[in-house]
Amino acid sequence: MGIVVPLEEKSPERLIERLVGLVAGDMARVNQTIVSRTSSDVTMIPEVANHLISSGGKRLRPILTLASAGLCGYGGEGHIKLAAAVEFMHTATLLHDDVVDESDLRRGKAAARVLWGNEASVLVGDFLLGQAFKMMVEVGSLPCLDVLSTAATVIAEGEVMQLSAAKDTATSEDAYLAVIRAKTAALFAAASEVGPILAGRGKAEIEACRGYGANLGIAFQLIDDALDYGGSAAKLGKNVGDDFREGKITLPVVLSFRRGSIEDREFWRRTLERGEITDGDLEIALALMKKHRALEDTVERARHYGAMARDALELFAASPWKHALRDAVDFAVQRAH
Repeated sequence: MGIVVPLEEKSPERLIERLVGLVAGDMARVNQTIVSRTSSDVTMIPEVANHLISSGGKRLRPILTLASAGLCGYGGEGHIKLAAAVEFMHTATLLHDDVVDESDLRRGKAAARVLWGNEASVLVGDFLLGQAFKMMVEVGSLPCLDVLSTAATVIAEGEVMQLSAAKDTATSEDAYLAVIRAKTAALFAAASEVGPILAGRGKAEIEACRGYGANLGIAFQLIDDALDYGGSAAKLGKNVGDDFREGKITLPVVLSFRRGSIEDREFWRRTLERGEITDGDLEIALALMKKHRALEDTVERARHYGAMARDALELFAASPWKHALRDAVDFAVQRAH
């Protein structure tokens, strides 16, 4: 069941091509750094790390670090290690997430926890975080270290917030947005902020890049939430309806619950709070979301945050970097098409 929302006739994949092209040279060096920093005499560490790192993710977060540095005219080398550090932070979060969520699939492949166990997934995630902080120190920028270490703390807080709200159908939209600001947007924001810091730009430009990343991150997560109910397994890299089966409270559920009848709400309590899911319940969930326009309105919220991300870039003069970063916002939102 696709999300029927009228969008511009341009492939989302095409929209990200310009940005990917601009960072291609630097990204090759980031990938080399990633490979070298996952090496270890403990055989399981590179096996587990590379299983996820090489599984075909877009690498959007490190791309933002490289692109924000390019946007701000940075000419040094520090952005390479910081971009690799950002990717390690993200990968560590995914490894830990899959353990907490008991997920079996990640990016269309068996999750590391399925192949190596929960303990190995958590510990290799810890190894990657350690390597990330080591690279931050090597770059030698205390402000960048402050931004990324703060983000690591906020992401962990977001994980705990999500755990506290798990299976709670009474979660408000504001409470849910607070979770994704911490869990997802914090790393997008930090990845975008370190570029102008390295380039020695002023407070206004640093805050503009941070605002761009934060709003892009919220838009990105909201589209992921919608796609879980209205996308395809190929697009998601996981099974459609996984959020439902795992009892996750995401924005489409929040909107459907709030707008629903007493009977509708009892359905959500039975399936998500009590975990009493039977055959056909996913179809009922989709029907309720359609009835209450929950998917369309989730995409509409994403458009709103995407517009804020684009506006944050207006501080900068026209350049290929600025145009490509604007396209990246459209890519994030139009994945729902």
